[in-house]
Amino acid sequence: MKTVYFLLSLCLASPASAYTAPKPNKPTTISHRRAFLSKIAGATIAATSAVTLNPNSASAADDNLQNVYWGAGCYWHVQHEFILAERSILGRKDNELTSLTGYAGGFKTDSEGRVCYHNFKSIADYGKLGHGEVVGMTIPESKVEDFAVEYFKLFGDKGERADPGDKGGEYRSLLGLPGGSKHPAFAQVEAAGKARGMTLVDGKGNDPDTLGKRLVYVYDSNKFPFYQAEFYHQYHNDFLTPAYGKEYNNLAEAALEDGRIKITGCPDRV
Repeated sequence: MKTVYFLLSLCLASPASAYTAPKPNKPTTISHRRAFLSKIAGATIAATSAVTLNPNSASAADDNLQNVYWGAGCYWHVQHEFILAERSILGRKDNELTSLTGYAGGFKTDSEGRVCYHNFKSIADYGKLGHGEVVGMTIPESKVEDFAVEYFKLFGDKGERADPGDKGGEYRSLLGLPGGSKHPAFAQVEAAGKARGMTLVDGKGNDPDTLGKRLVYVYDSNKFPFYQAEFYHQYHNDFLTPAYGKEYNNLAEAALEDGRIKITGCPDRV
């Protein structure tokens, strides 16, 4: 791979314009994680324009593919769970996976169309721009309900995200569908949430934290698009569980090589 530089932060978001999930080919209060990330230095890389999710091979079930996103606290853990879901629900192979970490739910980007993780140069900081951490993916419309069921499992029996130590609007619970609450499968998505004691409300953009509220904001992904996070934050281990293993971590390199992960122009390590 290219020369590697140490990132400015562990969850750096790449400044890319609106990101479209890859289609499968036949991939103020300092939180616990922020305190850790603040010890890491980073460098800025060349910027790119809009990012598009492009899986390498589509299965027969991949008709009417749609770009959606889901957020529930730190995106490292959420990405891992949705990678498992892509495999179990859609039978996707490694080179067909589309789940990528990113940002959504804010109104703005910087002048270059970037949205980035917190960094020492204050370049397109996603928190200051009103975005939350999410995982974007490309899935068949007919499977949105199945993925919603997996999403709401992330909140457990208490209806809370797995990492309550991370606080702020950046970690709010949110999901994005084309059309938002007017999406054809929204009734099923809402039912999946209610089954877990969660309430879904329309997001207005730049919304506050949902911690302790059993609340999920619903965004129209056409109006509030997904912005891919930095390479560093893809297929990353989290602090909640044992390491996912090198086989999982190395999926990031493969996705970068085949174009499913884009260089975003944010501080990163590639």
